[in-house]
Amino acid sequence: MKVVAQRVKEAKVVVDGEVCGTIGSGILVLLGIHKDDTPEETSWLVNKLVNLRFFQDENGKMNLSVKDLGGEILVVSQFTLYANCNGGRRPAFIDAAPPNIAEPIYEKFVSEVKNELGRVETGKFGAYMEVSLINDGPVTVILEKKGK
Repeated sequence: MKVVAQRVKEAKVVVDGEVCGTIGSGILVLLGIHKDDTPEETSWLVNKLVNLRFFQDENGKMNLSVKDLGGEILVVSQFTLYANCNGGRRPAFIDAAPPNIAEPIYEKFVSEVKNELGRVETGKFGAYMEVSLINDGPVTVILEKKGK
């Protein structure tokens, strides 16, 4: 499982012309699920994400987490994080989990974030989405939990 976490001032997801998820200050999460991932692996990644200290404190040091600040999280599924671009010019997605495996893991991840923060916004799994954001910093980190 792979997360690209971007510290944002605001972010939103639009599907078919309608906003389906929007946040203010917090984290935009792009979540990729590998074909070998299991639902049991989500807890580690969620814990790491909500407690990651990459927001600035009063001294300008990255000492605060989204949880400390009462910030928000917007989770967007993104199978393209597992694109293999080594051969040819077209990405191959053979390492990404198929939807029937990925969606329950995605839903569990979202549910666990909600349990930690009380609220989570999302895109729409499997849909074509327009994602917009105002990156704060910019600060972007990649978190990865590799399965067996």
